[in-house]
Amino acid sequence: MQGDIEENLTAARNALKDMQVAGEATRVLYPEQIEGVDGLILPGGESTVISSLITIHHGGIFQVIKKVISNGLPALGTCAGMIMLSRRAYDRVVGETKQQLLGNLDVEVERNAFGRQSQSFEADLEVPFIGKGSFRGVFIRAPVVKKVGNDVEVLTKIDDKIVGVRQNNIIATAFHPELSGDTRFHREFIKSVVKLKYDREKLNN
Repeated sequence: MQGDIEENLTAARNALKDMQVAGEATRVLYPEQIEGVDGLILPGGESTVISSLITIHHGGIFQVIKKVISNGLPALGTCAGMIMLSRRAYDRVVGETKQQLLGNLDVEVERNAFGRQSQSFEADLEVPFIGKGSFRGVFIRAPVVKKVGNDVEVLTKIDDKIVGVRQNNIIATAFHPELSGDTRFHREFIKSVVKLKYDREKLNN
């Protein structure tokens, strides 16, 4: 609906190419499209705007997204996408927000935890989940995870602040891997998509 959609499409397409996986990355806008995809990326952007758009418009797409992720659809949420997936979010300055959240990811998130736009930065992160070598995290009005549920795995931190997590079929980052030029997070997301398709086909056979 809003945010760095094209950047995620490019990153996903590059990841498919890097992995030599046959697949298509495409933008979805309507509930019936959501029902037909094998994985879903919730991009960075303005989480308040995204929340308003998916709850007010497009024929109940909010409930469809929530349902398919609850049913195991692989999801990748970056920055605002992480906020949307969380069960609770509040702002560092203004406190509680009234935005509606999907709540699929058992974390509490503080929005704008590093400051506003002028405090945006990049940093090298150690993320064993994606393999050896640091990952260049791009932080733009980034959130941090303040609390995690029992089933949530912490993937990476910066200055003891949690900025990457995974829970079952969900990967979420406070930074923007789609802006890094490094496809490893998108590759891990695609791996989960391929695994789910394989498991379902095996079950059906």
